[in-house]
Parts: sequence; C-alpha cells; structure tokens
Amino acid sequence: MRNQRRRTSRTANVASAIAVLALLATGCGSGDDEEKPVPETARGSLEQLAEKVACEPNIQTDATELRQANCETGDGRYVLATFATDRGQREWINEAKDYGGAYLVGRKWVAVGDQKVVTALRGRLGGTVETSSHHSGGSGGGGNEEKHSGHHGS
Repeated sequence: MRNQRRRTSRTANVASAIAVLALLATGCGSGDDEEKPVPETARGSLEQLAEKVACEPNIQTDATELRQANCETGDGRYVLATFATDRGQREWINEAKDYGGAYLVGRKWVAVGDQKVVTALRGRLGGTVETSSHHSGGSGGGGNEEKHSGHHGS
C-alpha cells in the first residue's frame, strides 16, 4: 500500500510537470545551430545546477523523489528537475516525452524546454540531448541524440 501511495504521488508530480512541459515545448529548432565544445556533464542539487546557468529557480515540486523548478534566463524558459534515483528520472522522461519537446539529460537531472533553449543549456551543463518527435496528431515516439542535430536534417 505504501508503494502504491508513493507511485500515485509520483504520477501526480509527473502529471503537473507534463502540463508545464506542454506549454514550454512548442519549438522545433531554428536550424542555425553551431557545434560547440560540450563541457563535462554537471552534477549537483537543483540549486547548484540552477546557479551554473544563472537561473533563480521557482520551485514547483519539492519532494524526496523529485525536485522541480521553473527557470527563465536570457536563453528562454525551461523546467529544471532533479531526481533521487536514475529509475525515477527515466520513468519521468519516458512519460513526459509523450508531449514532445527537447530534454537535456544529465545524471539524475533533466532540463526541458524548446530546442534552442536546451542547446544553449547544454553549452553550460553538458549532458545529452533527447528529443521527442511528437508534435500533434500522432502517437509520438522519441529519439536519443548524442550530438544535437535539430529537426533540420543536418
């Protein structure tokens, strides 16, 4: 019963995050991305990661298994989330990908926004870009990218 309550709580947190993601993940990339060196993937708490990208995090979820904040910097708006476990992170990403968007993924953290924002954040936080091809009317499906190539067929 205790595990069921935790899972229900996690599902509610994911549902609220997905609503935010649906609002943020509306872009498909600009097509003028330049390849820049990617730093080693950052590690740390939500606040430490936010500091690295000059964001004052607006905490939306503060739970043991998930901490999530809205951020806005000169690069744009995005969601920054940290996770207690790798499994919790992967489950969150898999559920969120149904709504499309771009995901910058590090060890136990993710930043979600439009492609341009995620690409800019990668230049400071490192990580791997994952995208979802769900835009509308389809069943979705996602992809992993070791290097960002956008949607313009580079």
